[in-house]
Amino acid sequence: MKQDYHINIFYSEEDGGYIADIPDLEACSAFGETPLEALREVEIAKEVWLEAARAAGKPIPRPRYRPVIYQTKAA
Repeated sequence: MKQDYHINIFYSEEDGGYIADIPDLEACSAFGETPLEALREVEIAKEVWLEAARAAGKPIPRPRYRPVIYQTKAA
């Protein structure tokens, strides 16, 4: 089953490049000199994270994170 997790990508002045992270997967992040490179690297990190969790018998979290701009207030 394919898991579609939200990915944040932002520029880090401190690191001098782009950081991509997946909020639903603890400590799953990557660095790139461009947003596309950061995205490619975090996709690799995601697969490694999921493989390691499966190998250790740890639960795989379902995608839950939604940025505030996509959340709607119930009327």
